Amino acid sequence: MKYLLFTATLLCLLPLLHPAQAQSAEEQAAQKAWMDYMTPGPMHEMLAKSDGEWEFTMTSWMAPGAEPMKSTGKTVYSMILGGRYQQSQNTASFMDMPFEGIGTLGYDNAKKVFVSSWIDNMGTGITYMEGKPDASGKIIIFTGKMLDPSTGKDYDVREVFEWVDENTHKMEMYSTMNGQESKTMELVFTRK
Repeated sequence: MKYLLFTATLLCLLPLLHPAQAQSAEEQAAQKAWMDYMTPGPMHEMLAKSDGEWEFTMTSWMAPGAEPMKSTGKTVYSMILGGRYQQSQNTASFMDMPFEGIGTLGYDNAKKVFVSSWIDNMGTGITYMEGKPDASGKIIIFTGKMLDPSTGKDYDVREVFEWVDENTHKMEMYSTMNGQESKTMELVFTRK
């Protein structure tokens, strides 16, 4: 499947690589749309400002009202694919087990939304979320779904990511189970 998507993308980009002598207005508009879609902009530049090494403290709750668990970890942010996405590599200890996770964060120029994916060694699935910034531009509210492996069903998740300042970020994660939303995690990131 991914090879079909790759091939389709290449076919759309061929006119950019070898433009015909005379293009119709429709072809020119399509070419411009692809160029706008693939060109990093101000939102990508904003993400790049976080590149580097960070430390985080994590508080998590296994159930509403449960005693919180605390841990610490490290994150390395780096822009990839020509500044189009920011990758985060995360390491920590969680429930006395080593934890590793990789996230990607980008801004979709066509949809006008931030896009986020997450994988880690505590599962075998991929979490995908989309979000929009609030009026301040410092908070992004993401929504998506995660799988509960005990039931085999998806549930709604919401992430609130805040750029507190250039050296501090905060991320809060909420899950909705049985119609009730509860906070499951809070991370505070500090630049090293």
